[in-house]
Amino acid sequence: MEQHTGKTLLILLHEIYGVNDHIAYYRHRLEEQGYDVLTPNLLGRAPFANEQEADAYSYFINEVGFAASAQEVRALVEANRQDYDAVVLAGFSVGATVAWMCSDSGSLDGVIGFYGSRIRNYPDIEPRCPILLYFASEEQFDVAALARQLKETERTSVEVIPGGHGFMNPFHPSYEPEQAEACMAGCLEFLRDLDSSVILGYRKTIHEQC
Repeated sequence: MEQHTGKTLLILLHEIYGVNDHIAYYRHRLEEQGYDVLTPNLLGRAPFANEQEADAYSYFINEVGFAASAQEVRALVEANRQDYDAVVLAGFSVGATVAWMCSDSGSLDGVIGFYGSRIRNYPDIEPRCPILLYFASEEQFDVAALARQLKETERTSVEVIPGGHGFMNPFHPSYEPEQAEACMAGCLEFLRDLDSSVILGYRKTIHEQC
């Protein structure tokens, strides 16, 4: 009988800017916790600078899009599924929305999303895995109303964090260090709980097979 390793893959999805120093920062932090981390380049090009927000947004919407990104991420999940005991999506901004769009896949063990404001366009998705969503309180839509709606969704936990869009990004003017660290601690707890659930589920399956 093959020994269970408890290997977890985190697929980390970027903001409109692409795979930049922000993504590299969180990839390093998560790898320090023992997770394998993939950072797919959904833009297919070099990252935009933070000062190029308008250009980055236009490029993502017109040249990439949410639907194509979700399709690419679903394919990446399936390509890696058999090599890991658990596969988790985590994303920021548009990456969080893409992760949410993929949450109805039966191949995921969890989803973490930070300020995925466009989730408001896809509120009727029914996740098939545990979800942890953090929203910024300072957005140009009714964050509280969206949070209330999503909290009614099965398996979904939602927190609204005081601050602006980008509060997790240490290279962005909206960065809120204390809020970011508190959210990071919440994410690691969420991942530990998933690890425990996966291990228990694995042991139960092995016991039933023996």
